[in-house]
Amino acid sequence: MDREEEPESVDWRGRPSKPIRHGGMTAALFVLGLQGFEMMAVAAVGNNLITYVFNEMHFPLPKAANTVTNFVGTIFLLSLLGGFLSDSYLGSFWTMLVFGFVELSGFILLSVQAHVPGLRPEPGVQASGYKALIFYGALYLVALGSGCLKPNIISHGADQLGKHQAKKLSTFFNCAYFAFCSGELVALTVLVWVQTHSGMDVGFGVSAAAMAVGLICLISGSFAYKNTPPKGSIFTPIAQVFVAAICKRKQICPSNPNMLQSHLSIRTHKFKFLDKAACINGSDESPWRLCTVSQVEQVKILLSVVPIFACTIIFNTILAQLQTFSVQQGTSMNTHLTPNFHIPPASLQSIPYMMLIFVVPLYETAFVPLARRITGKDSGISPLQRVGTGLFVATFSMVAAAIIEHKRRVSSQTLSIFWIAPQFLIFGLSEMFTAVGLIEFFYMQSIQGMQSFLTAMTYCSYSFGFYLSSLLVSLVNRVTSTGSSGGGWLSNNDLNKDRLDLFYWMLAALSLINFFNFLFWSRWYSSGQSPALSNSSNTNTQLEQEIEKQKSLANYNS
Repeated sequence: MDREEEPESVDWRGRPSKPIRHGGMTAALFVLGLQGFEMMAVAAVGNNLITYVFNEMHFPLPKAANTVTNFVGTIFLLSLLGGFLSDSYLGSFWTMLVFGFVELSGFILLSVQAHVPGLRPEPGVQASGYKALIFYGALYLVALGSGCLKPNIISHGADQLGKHQAKKLSTFFNCAYFAFCSGELVALTVLVWVQTHSGMDVGFGVSAAAMAVGLICLISGSFAYKNTPPKGSIFTPIAQVFVAAICKRKQICPSNPNMLQSHLSIRTHKFKFLDKAACINGSDESPWRLCTVSQVEQVKILLSVVPIFACTIIFNTILAQLQTFSVQQGTSMNTHLTPNFHIPPASLQSIPYMMLIFVVPLYETAFVPLARRITGKDSGISPLQRVGTGLFVATFSMVAAAIIEHKRRVSSQTLSIFWIAPQFLIFGLSEMFTAVGLIEFFYMQSIQGMQSFLTAMTYCSYSFGFYLSSLLVSLVNRVTSTGSSGGGWLSNNDLNKDRLDLFYWMLAALSLINFFNFLFWSRWYSSGQSPALSNSSNTNTQLEQEIEKQKSLANYNS
């Protein structure tokens, strides 16, 4: 019984896409529009949310701070849900469309509550009951929408080009980061200014308008997109590999490739115990006892990238310091440019983005072509080399922070707030390397049906980094307060009494150790592959084709 082969990509009506009409950089530009405007909307809310929660919802400061960190952490964790739904059931376009409107509804509800006095608590009274319910409901509608959007924006835009167009794909990732930086910069300057001078209701309304424009960009490109059809649950084939490998743990895996279910000439050499899942043990074995080699490869890819993912958690812990303690540093410094104009400390976070909107195009137009001539790689340097560069540079952000904090503590005069600008600039440069390199690496390692989920793993690193930051602060205070009557390094509310400089030095040391840890795991990752696997796009194409063949065979047998 023949089965019609499922198209690799389809248009918005589900018909096979045509290369001359669908996909390409033009289609990807519509997705980048959503990237910039969505980032602008959610960053404006997140960066000034603590002010609204403290002043309007009248939450105590610790609860207000936890509300903000929980909101940010939830966004990044929910990216896994967005990746799963996209790859398994909805596809990236429909996932973005549905959850884009979910996020928009959250912005609108926040704006309505901020505008209507009856929906806010009385002055001095903490929000509770239906008023707190409206607030949390609106906030987590934004978190749900934004979290499910983020991985799909990147994967859907990259899908318009395909892995075989490595140069254009590298350009797309740099353009996506440029859109991210542009959105952040507008949010941290224009939108925060609107919130401060026109009220939070107007500010939330502007965020809703920005999100609406982003959705218009997405919908406008619907006729040009090539869409990857969902492949069904991505977890079932993974579970089948582990179950089959465990059931056959005592079986000797044959050296004869014909004894493997669907032989592939190229296979990774790591996690060989999983190869037993593809060993034929009978003529009629269920999918939970016999898996294809391509299924096994899929699981191996997931396991192999976990150490690379883990090495970026410390990097995002440093980011958490720049959004918390470094801002607090700024409050104890001279913030005045002129006698009548001062810089809000939170606006320091816009400094790296001001630099990056110039550096990212320069990187794409000058550095990449030069590096391409030297290395012969389409992207100039490999994604892992880019990640490693960023991890190394991030160390010096904490070194600069520690030196300036020590200078601030011992100085007889109040230092200008611009003294702490270098730590933001250095980290911004490192983020350009690490964040973009990591996204490119995960996308290139993914095989058909897992692009969004693997891309979502990069965003989870942000969440784990922020959680690790909270853990480190508590742990450092507990350890350093032992036998000391003055408390721990960070136990006071006064930076002049705390030892934030020592905490920064500790993070610099952890960052350097993490860099060497990354070198070890990146070499382990590369050494576990056969030479032919160095071209990941070709390898993944073979795996994707093999998966489709085996799905057809499975349906035929069933």
